[in-house]
Amino acid sequence: MADSASELAHLSFTLALHEVLATRGGDTCYSPYSMASALGLAGQAARGETAAELAGLLTGHGADLAAHAGLLRRAAVLAAAGEDEEDTPVLAVSNTLWAWEQLPLKPEFLDELAAWPSGAVRTAPFVADPDAARRLINTEVAEATHQLIPQLLEPGSVDEDTVASIVNALYLRAAWTLPFPESETRDADFHAPDGTRRVPTMHHAEWLGYTAAQGWQAVTLPVAGGLQAVVLLPDGDLAEQESQLTAETLRELLDDQGRAMVNLALPRFRLDLRSPMTEVLQTLGVRTMFTARADLGGLTDDDRLAVSEVLHQAVLRIDEQGLEGAAATAVMMRLVSLPSGEPVTVRADRPFLFLVRHPETGAVYFLARVVRP
Repeated sequence: MADSASELAHLSFTLALHEVLATRGGDTCYSPYSMASALGLAGQAARGETAAELAGLLTGHGADLAAHAGLLRRAAVLAAAGEDEEDTPVLAVSNTLWAWEQLPLKPEFLDELAAWPSGAVRTAPFVADPDAARRLINTEVAEATHQLIPQLLEPGSVDEDTVASIVNALYLRAAWTLPFPESETRDADFHAPDGTRRVPTMHHAEWLGYTAAQGWQAVTLPVAGGLQAVVLLPDGDLAEQESQLTAETLRELLDDQGRAMVNLALPRFRLDLRSPMTEVLQTLGVRTMFTARADLGGLTDDDRLAVSEVLHQAVLRIDEQGLEGAAATAVMMRLVSLPSGEPVTVRADRPFLFLVRHPETGAVYFLARVVRP
């Protein structure tokens, strides 16, 4: 079962990132799970003010990273599926420390890394051949994400000062427990901010988890492997209401649902978005690790190490049969110089949020803002 405090902290982290990303307008998609994994390992490597800022964002001030790590480890394992091999869900998680061969690493951090899902350490020729190191990391991320993210690190993102990177990769494919009938998919109006457009829209009439509260409707679609996908449809304008959505309200919408006959209209969508997270994290108070004052003493005794940037990419595809998603996060490090009732109808025909989660722990694999499907 989910630990209440850890789940609430994870939802707070999820919404904190979403609030900053949503201010850019348009579609967004990112993986709170992937970001929390990479930053959690960075938190294990950090000390002092650097560690406190990361812990404050990830778990709330006063909470501990051990509970946070435990939630992520539990969410890396799905419930057993049925015997139908085609419906067997796939969840793959990897956490890799890529390091320059001459960077001295602390055994204590390597022990911690080994306890994370598929935790491993690899060497890469960061200093001798930065672009070869970049290609090496990209190859492993592409394999881990089933080629959905072939190039997490773009040319120029690794240079001769780069000496390490913490990389999380996530891949998830799972079928709906109750698939949408393909014969019911047809073009329908979607009211985007820049005008109405026609988009392929799936239709379903099933008994589903449903609640309406605090200006939102929430519909839960059961997914193989014990997962859930949740459509969060605001009563009014998404941009206005999402800024007021709190972790407590989100947990209420996710957990306090009854059963209802729902006539659901949901557009098919595919999102593939790259999100440079450095400015986002700085906006949320994680600043020291990007400066010469960074303390990553849990990883190495070399006090010149700082985080240069945090990169993130997420892909999410929704159709009649189920969902497929991938995400990857890289924390790049470099050496720096010191200084029930009647049927309800829910038509997602305007901007909405879409969330995929692990209900046992409360971990959020994906949160998407669908404005132009």
